[in-house]
Amino acid sequence: MECKCRTSSPNLVLYSYWQSSCAWRVRFALNLKGLSYEYKAVNLAKGEQFSPEFEQLNPLHYVPVLVDGDVVVSDSYAILLYLEEKYPQKALLPDDPQRRYLNLQAASIISSSIQPLHMVSMLKYLEEKIGPEEPLLWALSSIEKGFLG
Repeated sequence: MECKCRTSSPNLVLYSYWQSSCAWRVRFALNLKGLSYEYKAVNLAKGEQFSPEFEQLNPLHYVPVLVDGDVVVSDSYAILLYLEEKYPQKALLPDDPQRRYLNLQAASIISSSIQPLHMVSMLKYLEEKIGPEEPLLWALSSIEKGFLG
């Protein structure tokens, strides 16, 4: 019989924003691994990512940020890899090397090639520079290219 209890990890703190797809990935991973954590909301719409406290954690002002004791990891992809190595129970990746690296390839494409192109800050910048319709079309095009290309 499998234990449904959560793994004790009292030092985990996740700085996150509820609408961030990057932060969603990390929350999913923490929950799939059964890790308990403290959630600290960072309201990007209110500019809380520019607070002195958050800037010490991540000078790039992005969420998510995971704090595990003295270790601070930012960027969802790096956080997922950190969690997989530090907390190997309930693995997120398959044991089979071919399937494992296919999963890592898909995660890298999403994290590096698709997601950055539709970040709110990027779309807002494009809207200011070229007009209100173009950013959405550009984001859709980059998402389609990433998944179909």
